[in-house]
Amino acid sequence: MTDEALGTAPSVSLADVRANMVNVEIVKHVSKSGQILRWAVIEAQNGFAVTGRPSCAVSAENDNAAKGEKVAIENTENEMWPLMGYALREKLQS
Repeated sequence: MTDEALGTAPSVSLADVRANMVNVEIVKHVSKSGQILRWAVIEAQNGFAVTGRPSCAVSAENDNAAKGEKVAIENTENEMWPLMGYALREKLQS
């Protein structure tokens, strides 16, 4: 098998994951100790909501909202990937 053949089979790309996202909500939680966590809740085109691991700032002084949101979204995109792979496999099997 050549490298050229590797890209021809059906697969899920990051562009596919992002195209499937219809809504992104960021949920922020501040613990009693001041630790800031952010989760991204992503709604897919079919209405299914997915969340990933949170981003985390150990203290409020270190918090960067834009960076925290970016990390939270990336973490949730990583959770969507296997779900979309499963759906693609189901589609290919039928």
